[in-house]
Amino acid sequence: MADARERPGWGAAAEHEVTLERLLSVVGPGALELDTAPGGLAVAVGGVAVLDVLDPAIRPRELVLAVGVAAGSPQAVDVLRRAGDAGAAGVVFGPDRPEGSAGALRAAAREAGTAVFFRTWYRWDELVVVLRAGLAAAGAASSATAPGPALGDLDALADAVAALVGGSVTIEDTESRVLAFSSTEENVDEMRRLTILGRRVPPWRVAAMRDAGFFRALWTADDVLHRRAQGDNPERLVCAVRAGGEVLGSVWVAAVGGRPLSPNASQALRAASREAAAHLLHHRTRGADSRLVEDAARALLEDRGSAEVLAARASLPALEPCAVLAVGRGVSASADAPPDDPSRLYGPLALHCAALGHRVVVVPAGGRALVLVTALDQDPEGAREQLTKLGTSLAERLSVTTGTPVRAGLGEVVPALARAAESRRSAEQALRALIRTGGDRTVARVADVADTIGVLRVLEALRDLELPPGTSVARLAASDAGPGGGHLVKSLRAYLDHFGDVSAAAHALSVHPNSLRYRLGRITAVSALDLGSPDARLLAQLQLRLADPDGEAEPGS
Repeated sequence: MADARERPGWGAAAEHEVTLERLLSVVGPGALELDTAPGGLAVAVGGVAVLDVLDPAIRPRELVLAVGVAAGSPQAVDVLRRAGDAGAAGVVFGPDRPEGSAGALRAAAREAGTAVFFRTWYRWDELVVVLRAGLAAAGAASSATAPGPALGDLDALADAVAALVGGSVTIEDTESRVLAFSSTEENVDEMRRLTILGRRVPPWRVAAMRDAGFFRALWTADDVLHRRAQGDNPERLVCAVRAGGEVLGSVWVAAVGGRPLSPNASQALRAASREAAAHLLHHRTRGADSRLVEDAARALLEDRGSAEVLAARASLPALEPCAVLAVGRGVSASADAPPDDPSRLYGPLALHCAALGHRVVVVPAGGRALVLVTALDQDPEGAREQLTKLGTSLAERLSVTTGTPVRAGLGEVVPALARAAESRRSAEQALRALIRTGGDRTVARVADVADTIGVLRVLEALRDLELPPGTSVARLAASDAGPGGGHLVKSLRAYLDHFGDVSAAAHALSVHPNSLRYRLGRITAVSALDLGSPDARLLAQLQLRLADPDGEAEPGS
């Protein structure tokens, strides 16, 4: 075997190329676990490929994902040797470490000059997305397009297979949902027509095939299954699509126009199913990508993620102004209120933002949502105006959609994606203040509700402060406790919040002013509160605010 340093792709990368070290730094810890790197981490990596055991070609500078190859098997050693001969950047095995053969694996890696990695908690399809996003973020050039349908273009693949087999083709997932179908112009049978129109095999047909054991045979078979023509149902071929040992879906072929399939249809379908593996894996990662984008955005908003990775995964501009909206119900939910259905809030957000032309990522946050808005106007004032219009529109539309008041806290506009966490903090502060104050205002930024935010911070600082047990509010709360109580505490809060205006406080409580005057007399009699004392009023207000349902303290604590 030739010396590893003489193989293509071995050695230090050119300045414009992405190295393993750069890729690992971009995707962050946890995506891969490095076992050994005989050539160091300055090796160039230009792409990520899933190993096809039936078509074992490996290309230079690829990071090869050895799906279905046990790290402790002789096959793993063979993969490493072939990777070394091809000049691959490295090989990634599954998470199971070899117990008795780790030495042999490392020896093979040293001989081949090829790095060895192990997958962590990511699934294979998720790992493909993470690594390819990392390569894009690190500035890797796109690889030349291979001949045939573009990766992920399942419709083009179905047309190509149909031309080879002389029939109509559907590509389905493991739940019998139609992912793509060939554009055959001739009349097709009724079953295929129903399947295409419904974008899935009719449920009654799926149940019949399941009861007959067909799917069990399909998912365990290593070859093409043939179903002869029966009555109006034409001849059919089907083959499972796998990546390693994992079933991804199936490719179906049906004769059309009363003509038999091509003589080599089975052979063509067998080859097509192998090619379809990469396309279906890419299709699955597109679905998994939405969750990975959300995870990446959440990490960034929590000040622990990479702006480069999020920008690559979600195709967002990393160096343009952005901001965060914190969107939530406009009133605090009472203790006995039914829990919110988060989908009522999260679902319409991205759709409405897209309709208004904004590029966003929506991140669920409990019963609320954080909306990362990117590509804002370069002019700070223009960007703030854009955000205000979007927040106002969202609050209005979502209030109608959900049937409950919705408000939006506007985060400060920041110049780049890497500072999105700063905007999130200001957006959440503004939303919390909006919800606390109530009223007609639906959107606000920190400057608009600074006084309320200040009070909230003061209350937070006082949360653990131990007060004397005999304060006026403590005595009132003790007297007002029990079944049917609470009216006096609420009445005092309303009276103080309305600056002693009995009429306004009575209106807020939905009681007659004379009723409130009677309650005020009871309050002073029970608690000995001196409403003429500024200190007594201030302390009473602080204790009553600490007893707010959003807090944890009780008035007498």
